[in-house]
Amino acid sequence: MAVVVAAAGCGSSGHSPTSTAATGQTATTGSAAANAGSLTARPTQAPAIAELAAAEHPERSQFPAAGGRSLIQLARLIGATATLGAANGTFTPGRRRLAFALTDKAERFIYAPTAVYLAATPSSRAEGPFLAPADPMSVAPQYRSEQNAGPGGLDAIYNTQLPIPRSGVFDLLSLTRAGGKLIGATGEVAAALTTPIPDVGQRPPDIATDTLASTHGSVSLLTTRTPPEDMHAVSLNQVLGKRPVALLFSTPQLCTSRVCGPVTDIMVELQHQFGSKIAFIHQEVYVDNNPSKGLRPQLRAFHLETEPWLFTINRQGIITARLEGAFGVNEARQALESALG
Repeated sequence: MAVVVAAAGCGSSGHSPTSTAATGQTATTGSAAANAGSLTARPTQAPAIAELAAAEHPERSQFPAAGGRSLIQLARLIGATATLGAANGTFTPGRRRLAFALTDKAERFIYAPTAVYLAATPSSRAEGPFLAPADPMSVAPQYRSEQNAGPGGLDAIYNTQLPIPRSGVFDLLSLTRAGGKLIGATGEVAAALTTPIPDVGQRPPDIATDTLASTHGSVSLLTTRTPPEDMHAVSLNQVLGKRPVALLFSTPQLCTSRVCGPVTDIMVELQHQFGSKIAFIHQEVYVDNNPSKGLRPQLRAFHLETEPWLFTINRQGIITARLEGAFGVNEARQALESALG
């Protein structure tokens, strides 16, 4: 099956992470980050299929059961093809999030009910369907920044949970139900044995994040968002283990894939909804907001080489959700609620 390398949302921070899943070493996969530029230059277009309301609520009855069939056999059911662009690239064994966008040959986005199938090889027995609801990325007008426009007019991102049994490379087939036919797209995920990036169930590094005090009152050093958001009142090390926390690493103005603006706006909107229940912290990516100066030490402490990333942390100081790359309003809200549970 063809391997799709277009990326749907995870921007590169100027460092290329390398997958070493085949050798079983610690790694993150870098295909999403390395190919983010393909969407950055993409002009805004109307969607090829605009069934977003239905895409938010896919049902298992809309998709064929794997029934012992391979991805190749399932692909024989499709009536048209699309391109799957992954929004995240970090996978290890376990139940793992896959976020992605779908486009047609003219690079127009596709929004319709979608599910994903997973297999060790295209010809081996497939698992699925794993439902992949589309998650809207739009916010109310009062929360939109000047950096709000997603790449190519991206309005929503698909996400699902895949059971990754071990390290290695796995093949994917997405099926989208639209117009009485199935649209198919192929891809792959490369899973490493471990990753140094803090995960759900672990305690994050107890680090100082930037605040107005640490930047001597310089708002321009705290955020590249226009207008500036209010997520710098406290440092992570002041609230970790004391209050629920939402920690967002993003750079709205400098994000390679242009996804940081929309996801930061989502967090601004949710901050107004959750209020003081959660400490919202936004951490910019580059030293002095200058890519040539490299990553800020806070990203290095978390072993991050791409952006954006969202970590939600409960009152006990334990990570309850981790979202890499593009995410929508629903997934972000669920992540916040997990920190309150």
